[in-house]
Amino acid sequence: MASRTKTIQLESRGAETRGEVVLSVRDLTVAFGDKVILEDLDLDIRRGEILGFVGASGAGKSVLLRTVLGLIRKQSGTIELFGVDLEQASEEERLRIDMRLGMLFQHGALFSALTVMENVQVPMREYLDLPKQLMDELAMLKIELVGLPPDAARKFPSELSGGMIKRAALARALALDPDIVFLDEPTSGLDPIGAAEFDELVGKMRDTMGLTVYMVTHDLDSLFSVCDRVAVLGNKKVLVEGTIEDMLKSEEPWVRSYFRGKRARQLDLAARA
Repeated sequence: MASRTKTIQLESRGAETRGEVVLSVRDLTVAFGDKVILEDLDLDIRRGEILGFVGASGAGKSVLLRTVLGLIRKQSGTIELFGVDLEQASEEERLRIDMRLGMLFQHGALFSALTVMENVQVPMREYLDLPKQLMDELAMLKIELVGLPPDAARKFPSELSGGMIKRAALARALALDPDIVFLDEPTSGLDPIGAAEFDELVGKMRDTMGLTVYMVTHDLDSLFSVCDRVAVLGNKKVLVEGTIEDMLKSEEPWVRSYFRGKRARQLDLAARA
């Protein structure tokens, strides 16, 4: 079943064009008991873009991400990936869609008992039926792709620096050549140089692999340097979305404080043009 689904996946790629909506959320409501976290939320992500998703702590950014991935149940609304309503999708369609998604968790979430190579191979073992030698070769390609040295493949997570853990987790997220990669606070815990290098890597992956990137972040440098658009979560829905220029012009109080406050750096817009 997995191999046949992989064939379907490969055949379906290329059907969307850059700029087409590949993730569409409409009227989404999520609650835990009587506590409503998200209410009538709308959001679109376009093919080939890097979307930065921001909001105050506790606003529901992670809840939205987990709901899109099917880890949290919604109360109402629709979520469509690649034009397929996930609630109406068949088991085969859902499997095909899952194989087109990659996820990098906030702290990497690598399996401590597995080497980097074995961690990268986890999605391959879950969805594909491949000989070990081929999986080793594919894992090494992903490890090299994210800028890790070859000897990192045999190391365990405890032997890696914070930056290396992030790159190893990204290699695992890219294991099945996904169309969309979800990044949860990918630069948290990194020094400014390491964070800038990771942002540059994400931009390069988007350009070379045609990825669509959904990035939950608090890092203003990431938002300014690598994101095509930004969506701001507040009052249980998306308050504002648009380019950095739109964020700098917004008079929404939280947006103004975040992007034009004391800790916000001003961007030379002419340099971005």
